[in-house]
Amino acid sequence: MKPSHQVFFSRLSCFHKAPLSQVRRCNMSHKLLPTDLNFDGPFPRLSRRLRLGVVGGGRISETQATAARLTGQWEVVAGALSSDPSRSAERGKRWYLDPDRSYSSFEAMAASEADHPQGVDAVMITTPNNMHFPAAKAFLKAGISVICDKPLTNEIDEAHALVAATQDTNQVFGVGYVMSCFPMVRQAKHIVAQGGIGEINQIHVEFMQDWMVPEEVADAPHVKWRLDPKISGPTSCVGDIGTHAAHLARFVSGLSLTDLQAEFHVCGAPKPLEDTVFMRTKFAGCVPGTLMATRLAPGNRGGLRLRIYGSEGGVEWDLENSEQLKFNRFGEADRVISRGHGHEVAPHVERLIRTARGFPEGIIEAWATLYAELALAVAAHKDGVSSPPDWLDFPRVEAGANGVAFVDAAVRSNATSGSWVQV
Repeated sequence: MKPSHQVFFSRLSCFHKAPLSQVRRCNMSHKLLPTDLNFDGPFPRLSRRLRLGVVGGGRISETQATAARLTGQWEVVAGALSSDPSRSAERGKRWYLDPDRSYSSFEAMAASEADHPQGVDAVMITTPNNMHFPAAKAFLKAGISVICDKPLTNEIDEAHALVAATQDTNQVFGVGYVMSCFPMVRQAKHIVAQGGIGEINQIHVEFMQDWMVPEEVADAPHVKWRLDPKISGPTSCVGDIGTHAAHLARFVSGLSLTDLQAEFHVCGAPKPLEDTVFMRTKFAGCVPGTLMATRLAPGNRGGLRLRIYGSEGGVEWDLENSEQLKFNRFGEADRVISRGHGHEVAPHVERLIRTARGFPEGIIEAWATLYAELALAVAAHKDGVSSPPDWLDFPRVEAGANGVAFVDAAVRSNATSGSWVQV
C-alpha cells in the first residue's frame, strides 16, 4: 500500500458541521468499510447496503435505481415520487416502499428521513430542472448526501450556493454526468494524463440524437417540460445533452473550458427553446475545439463522440460503440482498446469492469459505476475515512457548477449573435 493511500480514521469528521440527527445516526452506526482497506486494490464490499431515497418518479429514476441495485451497495427505502399524494402512494407501492416512507414532498421527506433511525444515507434527485436546487438544498441541510441530475441548477447563483452548502454541511454530492463513467472513457483519461498523445492541441465533441425529428414528439409529457423555459431554464438542448458533451471534453482532457462562441438553432418544428447548437470552444492554454449538439440528426440515437488530438497521437470514443477506444500514436499502427480485463486497460479502470470482453456492458453499468463510487464516498464520509483524491472519479458538485457556467456562457454568446464569451 502506498504511504499516501493508508487508511486514516477520524471520528471528528463524522460530526463536522453535521445536524444533530446526523450525529445520532453516525454514532449508532458500525463501520461500513473494512479496516484493512487498500485504496490501490479492487473496490471493497460494505458491511451493509446503503439506504437510498428517490425524489422524482420519472423514467430516469427507474434507470438509476436499477443501476444502484446492480452495485449491490444500495437499497431503495424511501421516496417522494410525485407531488400528488395519491399518485405518490401508488408509485410507492410499485417501488415496494413502506407507506410511511412514501412522501408527497421532498421537504417532508428530508425532515422525516433525517430523524429516522434507519434514515436514508443519500438521495437521488431526478426531478425536472427547476426543482434540483430546492430539493438538493433541503437534503444537504438535513445532513443527507445527494446525487443530482444535470444540469445542476438553472441559475449560476444557485449552483454556487449548492457548492457552498455542500462544503458547509460536509456531505457528499454527486452529479449525473454518467458518460464519464464508461470504462473506456476512464481509460481515455488515463492515456491523456500519462502523456500518451503528447501535448493536447485540439478537442472536438458532439452529441447527435434523433428523437425530436417527429413534430408530434413535443406534445409528449416527458418532453413538454424540456421545452418550457420556466422548468427547463433558458436552454433545452444545451442544458440537457450539451452539458454532457462539455463535461466529457473537460473530464478526459483534464483542461478547463475557458471561452466559447455559441449559436442556437431550431432546425425542426417551431419550439420555444433550441433543438440544436453549434459552438467553437477554447480550453486552458488556448487549446481550440468544437462542440455540436442536436436532437434532429436522423440515424443517431446516442451519437456522443469525443476526439482529442495531441502532438504525438489521439484518442477517439463513440457512445454507440462504447466498449472500444481508438488510440493512435502518430507513425504507428492504430490501436483499439476494448473493455475487459487486461488488453492494456489500467488497473484502476479494471475495477470498474463487471464482465469479460465479449459480454457487452452499457449505460446501466455506467450508471452503476457512478453509484458504486458514490457509495464508497458516502461510506468513507460516514466512517470518517480520509481517502486519496485519485481513488474515486465520479462527478462532484463542482463539476455540476461548471456545467451551469457552460450553459450560462452559451446563452450569453447566443444572445450577442455568437460572440466569444468567457465561461
